[in-house]
Amino acid sequence: MNEVNDVQPTSLKHLESASQKSMHEMVKVALDVSFQDSQRFPHASLVGSPGLGKSVLANVIASELCVPFKEVLGQTLRTPADLNALLLGATEKSIVFVDESDTLPIPIQTALYLALDKKMLFLSSGGSVQSLPLADFTLLLATTEEYGMLQPLRDRCRLTLRFQFYCEEDLKRMLFVRAKSLGWDIDPWCVAPIARRSRGTPRIAFNLLQSCRLVSRSEGEDTIRPVHMRKAFTLSGIDSLGLNVATDLKYLSLLLESEKPVNVLASHLSLPLRTLTTVIEPFLIRSGLMEKGKQSKRYLTPKGKEHLTGGLTNE
Repeated sequence: MNEVNDVQPTSLKHLESASQKSMHEMVKVALDVSFQDSQRFPHASLVGSPGLGKSVLANVIASELCVPFKEVLGQTLRTPADLNALLLGATEKSIVFVDESDTLPIPIQTALYLALDKKMLFLSSGGSVQSLPLADFTLLLATTEEYGMLQPLRDRCRLTLRFQFYCEEDLKRMLFVRAKSLGWDIDPWCVAPIARRSRGTPRIAFNLLQSCRLVSRSEGEDTIRPVHMRKAFTLSGIDSLGLNVATDLKYLSLLLESEKPVNVLASHLSLPLRTLTTVIEPFLIRSGLMEKGKQSKRYLTPKGKEHLTGGLTNE
């Protein structure tokens, strides 16, 4: 197996982690009720930042229940005909998973929550409205931007499964398990540095693992060793915290000089303002490296200054 995603979890037990413990307990209870009462899994929204495992959990729920699974992206449901085809194709107790559901057009969201309410699909033709019965399926809606979903649609989801960022210990365990499942040999010393640079996100951790594997194979090695890991980090352009040298560190360096308004910082970096505020800043703020001040000004924290001056280890 040469791709890090060639294997995927198939059981809730495979996803066990301290970071998501309460949310997984909620899922386990809902699965147990579905089995005991022979009913479908409740409609649910899966909310969290990209790469935390929303799609993986949706697949695991279907696998645990042994029911059909249909996955679509929200942006592919543009017309009523798209939605009708999706809902009419659902079978009893099957799972329909809509990823990036915040991108669903408002009329489609409205039609969707009406269909959930009535368990009917309403079609207008020639001035009359016809209704078609729908199977008793489960709708799972995944989103990174919960505000993009209409309140009535969110209210139809009986469960709200909120994903947290993962702690380093969870990521280390996940990396060990994934490498073992793929049959990849890895020096145990390499796992912690990879986890530390993963920003609490499994997708980033697995991508870094893949990069280390590529370096080791390019040199004819079967085992990922520290020398391969360091070269992969250099090629990826990241530092000891997983910060991108060309953008994140440059941004912090600008703040080291003095506080600056965010629009001035965006100009210095030649980046759109929205890229700065939605892509670069969230992790820097979450890591305690910078803060927002008055009048849209940003400033470095003592931890940010320490990191820039080399106070944190590169291992």
